[in-house]
Amino acid sequence: MTGFVHILKLCVGAESVEDLVDWYRVNPAPYPGGERRHVTRMWPKREAEILAGGSLYWVIKGVILARQRIVRLEEIDRGDGIARCGIVLDPEVVRTEAAPRRPFQGWRYLDAKDAPRDLPKGREGDSALPEELALALSEIGLR
Repeated sequence: MTGFVHILKLCVGAESVEDLVDWYRVNPAPYPGGERRHVTRMWPKREAEILAGGSLYWVIKGVILARQRIVRLEEIDRGDGIARCGIVLDPEVVRTEAAPRRPFQGWRYLDAKDAPRDLPKGREGDSALPEELALALSEIGLR
């Protein structure tokens, strides 16, 4: 095994990273220690690579803008006989550089080398460039 891999997921209903953060604030984590679980039907085949340092990267309005570290994967039983995968997430939402993504269903793997960089601590809401310009630059490979 070499390195690790991330998961890429659409953040349905969110217009911005602030929407995700606000949703977390309004809806306290029902699990111990403030953990969050994102439940999906499919169990990742590359589990070991994900758990070696992967994060769930959120696509908001067609752009990767944030990530949460994946703590572990848990089997979830909702009493209907269908085993699901609970992706347990660190409560910290880390903002990333903007990286455009085409629409997709479900989730996808994201190789570590292709993941957008984290924004520097303390500068998450501070953008030297307008969001549209930053997105345009990332589309042509300049970020």
